Amino acid sequence: MASSSLRTVEEIFKDYNARRSALVRALTYDVDDFYSQCDPDKENLCLYGHPNEAWEVALPAEEVPSELPEPALGINFARDGMNKKDWLSLVAVHSDCWLLSVAFYFGARLNHNERKRLFSMMNDLPTVFEVVTGQKPLKDKPTVESGSKSRNSTKRSIDGQPGSNPKLADESYEDDQEEQGDTFCGSCGGGYNSDEFWIGCDNCERWYHGKCVKITPAKAEMIKVYKCPSCQKKARQ
Repeated sequence: MASSSLRTVEEIFKDYNARRSALVRALTYDVDDFYSQCDPDKENLCLYGHPNEAWEVALPAEEVPSELPEPALGINFARDGMNKKDWLSLVAVHSDCWLLSVAFYFGARLNHNERKRLFSMMNDLPTVFEVVTGQKPLKDKPTVESGSKSRNSTKRSIDGQPGSNPKLADESYEDDQEEQGDTFCGSCGGGYNSDEFWIGCDNCERWYHGKCVKITPAKAEMIKVYKCPSCQKKARQ
């Protein structure tokens, strides 16, 4: 769908969510690649999130005025002058600002109630900054008591089906649905969907889409202790 054809709240939100997923991936799962591309010796660079959920570090648009609001310019210059974590947090804040500006650029023709609904939908997702800095409360993770994940069980996934203890799952079905609804992927930041396969890290206890960490339900059954890519990387350092 062309940018100019985004007219409804749902269409604009879908575009926002896709761009946001791309930026979250750049600053978390693909962070090493992103970091290396932000060479301070290069010209002013920007971080873009595209509607196809791909991210890109590139020079700003030459067109003036640009078709869409532009992201922060020159994110690469401060890379080596700051603590890596602080620099990534700064880029995340600028990314959130850009996502809002693009969404409300598309939403300029919406009426008051539609803009309010759009912001409410966007606000239901954690910001890029919250995902990157880990500030999203840990309550977003389903617990052993909810029947969704057992630290000692070979089944450590959210897949929309009852967990390894049917009795626990039945007794706490409503609580389970509530908690799962607040769960966000540690890689792309997307919210829980019962139609998708999820897996939880036994080390940091974050949850991930199976597709984001390349783990299938069959492969998960063979894993005794699952460590997410981030924890694996830390272990190798």
